[in-house]
Amino acid sequence: MADIAQLKSVSSQVRRDIVRMVHANSSGHPGGSLGCVEYFVALYFEILNHNSADFDMDGFDEDIFFLSNGHISPVWYSVLAHSGYFEKAELATFRKLNSRLQGHPATEEGLEGIRIASGSLGQGLSVGIGTAITKKLNGEDSLIYTLHGDGELQEGQIWEAAMYAAANKVDNLIATVDYNGRQIDGDVDDVLSLGDLEGKWKAFGWEVITEDNGNDIESVINVLNKAKTLTGKGKPVMILLRTEMGQGVDYMMGTHKWHGSAPNDEQLANALGQLEETLGDY
Repeated sequence: MADIAQLKSVSSQVRRDIVRMVHANSSGHPGGSLGCVEYFVALYFEILNHNSADFDMDGFDEDIFFLSNGHISPVWYSVLAHSGYFEKAELATFRKLNSRLQGHPATEEGLEGIRIASGSLGQGLSVGIGTAITKKLNGEDSLIYTLHGDGELQEGQIWEAAMYAAANKVDNLIATVDYNGRQIDGDVDDVLSLGDLEGKWKAFGWEVITEDNGNDIESVINVLNKAKTLTGKGKPVMILLRTEMGQGVDYMMGTHKWHGSAPNDEQLANALGQLEETLGDY
């Protein structure tokens, strides 16, 4: 396992990047991005078999990750930069005209690390399934990872894909739900309750793991490694990862209001005062 203290340092810097990126252009989605930091850091620095130095769209003999809830692009861009896909200085162009770092990930400008445009919720699982099947047809042992918002599970396409993956034994796929219980209009339970989510995925024929400590880096690494041991056994794997929206910035936690709101100058200073600068700001 990677050095946990080092991964925590990366996580702190990623959180600084997120709030600075969203503040600089007065738009973006800090809440879910902050909540998913440990997932992305664990994935890219410990779990994923990937090659940042020689990125190509095919990713042959590499694990591939797809972000389905593309609005949390700030956390992905930051982790990609810290993983060596592109220079950290490019983070300063987030959401600016002609930037490769659009508010939702896009492919037309050739940003390294991005293989599909995403943000239209509900589509990422289908893409992941298709890629996982392609890996099997190519004789590869690589794994496909996808990340979804819990509010995204209100989209019908997710459940069509869930049926398809189980029926076709797509067992080289590990999907994760960012289970923070909040979406843009309020608590998920108030907008459209997901009910017994673990029971539903099991009923659809998936292996399901629930991890309640989604903002603890060791716990996230452990659950991802556990999920890997369940692949290759005839079932797709789902991780229900409990996180806190806005994690690390006290006034953004415990509410849905920072789902898609940018901090002002005073709020940015407050946030940065809570987050240690560990690797140098871009």
